[in-house]
Amino acid sequence: MAVSVQTEDFDAGLEISRLRNARKDTGAVVSFIGLVRDLNEGDQVSQLTLEHYPGMTEKALEAIVSQAQNRWAIFDAVVIHRVGTLQATEQIVLVAVSSAHRREAFKACEFIMDYLKTEAPFWKKERMQSGERWLDAKNSDDEARERWNQ
Repeated sequence: MAVSVQTEDFDAGLEISRLRNARKDTGAVVSFIGLVRDLNEGDQVSQLTLEHYPGMTEKALEAIVSQAQNRWAIFDAVVIHRVGTLQATEQIVLVAVSSAHRREAFKACEFIMDYLKTEAPFWKKERMQSGERWLDAKNSDDEARERWNQ
């Protein structure tokens, strides 16, 4: 498991390649790359600033990945989440999962992302031409997380 909270951009191809080549029996690598939206709630967004508590955030991400490892037969996972001020359309998050079979990798990747959206301690502020606003959790994110408890 590799978890990183960082200001620097990441090379998704390199991270996926590492997962792919780590084991000879890898049959699937599933990944998700999240980008900073340039449009949200009808407003043009120029920047997104993410704040977090160092140490606490990494532990929360590790706990989410551990839950996925306990639920599905995955080999490994990588989670990279950026913090600081990002421009619209920049990469913000990478989740990549390897396993012997695609079904396990897809489920684990989606689970990790759903839990990141609701359980990871990040605070997000958007900058628009009209000013700034802090983002609240969305009901749809909570609903996505809850379906894993059924």
